[in-house]
Amino acid sequence: MRKNDSNTSRSDLRKSKKKHKVLRIVLLVFVLLVATAAGFTAYEVHRLNPENRFSNLKVIGGTGNAKQSAGVFNMLLIGSDARKGDSASHTDSMVLIHANLKDHTYNMLSIPRDTRVYMDGYGYTKLTSVQYISQVNHGTQAGIVDAVKAVSNLTGVPINFYAETNYWGLQDMVDAIGGIDMNLPFKVTLTHAWNKAYQGRTYQPGMHSFDGATVTELVHERYSLPGTDYGRQQLQEAALIGIAKKMMQPSNVTRFPALSQSLPKFLMATNMSSEDMVSIGLSARGNFHPEQQIKYRQVKGRGAVMYDDVLKANNDQVILAPDQLKTVIKNYFTN
Repeated sequence: MRKNDSNTSRSDLRKSKKKHKVLRIVLLVFVLLVATAAGFTAYEVHRLNPENRFSNLKVIGGTGNAKQSAGVFNMLLIGSDARKGDSASHTDSMVLIHANLKDHTYNMLSIPRDTRVYMDGYGYTKLTSVQYISQVNHGTQAGIVDAVKAVSNLTGVPINFYAETNYWGLQDMVDAIGGIDMNLPFKVTLTHAWNKAYQGRTYQPGMHSFDGATVTELVHERYSLPGTDYGRQQLQEAALIGIAKKMMQPSNVTRFPALSQSLPKFLMATNMSSEDMVSIGLSARGNFHPEQQIKYRQVKGRGAVMYDDVLKANNDQVILAPDQLKTVIKNYFTN
């Protein structure tokens, strides 16, 4: 009986040792997996950290790198009238952004489409014409670069990134995040709607929930607004704040990587990578308050009939106040 007990004990001991050995191997593999994942995560966090991601940035249309602090960059948002299949388009709106991802401030300056600018090789013309003329003569990419250079020359701001969208791109983006809440500062009547079904619709001041099509029509309107182009700038600000707030909701933050992979649907063109955009999103997570951190700056201008060197005729142009422009750029668009 004792002999059998002894054999059983040794057998159990061997099974126990084998079981513990297997357990140790499983634990070792698990530890290695965790260590590998932790190392990968640490690497990704380091690589996507804004101060690492956005440093020694190149200047579009320039040579070398801009002297900017790490985690700081300048970007031009371009809204164009491009349609599918078009090789050239006019810029309908332009927003210059100075982003500081360290203190989470985003200063924006909307530049009227009819602003008088200098175009290399041609002379003075409207800003809206630069991209179109250059794309017709030199190709799609050259047109975007020339539009960026025209804004950089006008403002003195070195620009690192650009992103161009159109009617359908903005509509798709807003719809992809489930629509937005938009606070209208004044009454808006749609006088030149892209979609004729929206023509003549009126929206009262205050907070509204809008889908992509409505948002797109609102930021395109200008003729019924106080100050026309300057009224449009206020609507653009309201839309951008609405988009930013919706993007930072927990349900959308987790979708940043997936949304960034869908960028070709939203953007006509950009030199910003998906990882750049994920880095921006991660930097804002947990410390993003659009109403306080997104600031729209305005520079007033005067209308004047001026000779257009490109069109070889006089037309209505906007001359931005040079002293005010210089002050705004110095205070909000430099390090």
